[in-house]
Amino acid sequence: MNLENKVAYITGGTKGIGFGIAEVLISKGIKVAVSGRNKDDAEKAARLLSKDGTMALGIASDVKNFQNEAEAVQQITDKLGRLDFVIANAGLGYFKPVDEMTLEEWNNMVDTNLTGVFHTLKASVEELKKTKGYFISIASLAGINFFENASGYNATKFGVVGFTQAAMLDLRKYDIKVSTIMPGSVASHFNGNIPSENDSWKIQPEDIGNVVLDLLEMNPRVLPSKIELRPSRPK
Repeated sequence: MNLENKVAYITGGTKGIGFGIAEVLISKGIKVAVSGRNKDDAEKAARLLSKDGTMALGIASDVKNFQNEAEAVQQITDKLGRLDFVIANAGLGYFKPVDEMTLEEWNNMVDTNLTGVFHTLKASVEELKKTKGYFISIASLAGINFFENASGYNATKFGVVGFTQAAMLDLRKYDIKVSTIMPGSVASHFNGNIPSENDSWKIQPEDIGNVVLDLLEMNPRVLPSKIELRPSRPK
């Protein structure tokens, strides 16, 4: 499939997994809009992705706020002309026992990781109907495997997996594809991590970008609705 001049929107695209996905897509001629909560960070990421400014657009948007996402989609269609692919990647996590988790931490995870994915899809779905596009959520193996000190994070990622799979059934009648990617350990900036050589065994952001690209290039008749990714040699 020829992907040149198609347009993708990646939430949480200023660094880590989102930025890695953007790099891969741009290398194939796809124009990319990346969003983050901080305008300066989003615009800096766009400059790094596209030196001449023609292939990348930086947008300030907090996925917790539906109006932000609706305005982001409007900016994309106004400036880039269309919207073909949406990758809902923005997320965060607090890892502690459930009895120590605060209401603010719980609500922030639910509002960002789960409700944020809904906001992004809700804001973009009418454009995706026009282009017979693709919506991809970046979930986690934490969406099928629960573990200690992660009750809130597990709850949101289990929710993202369930939401995305049900949305796939709702939207395929419009020829919109919907998939979720569930990575294990990733060398990213998640929760303030600074990737280093010690993370070389982990999945790299560009690895996830290549999986996204594989999905976009796949024959329209084929839909891998749920993909689990693991490091080949975990430590």
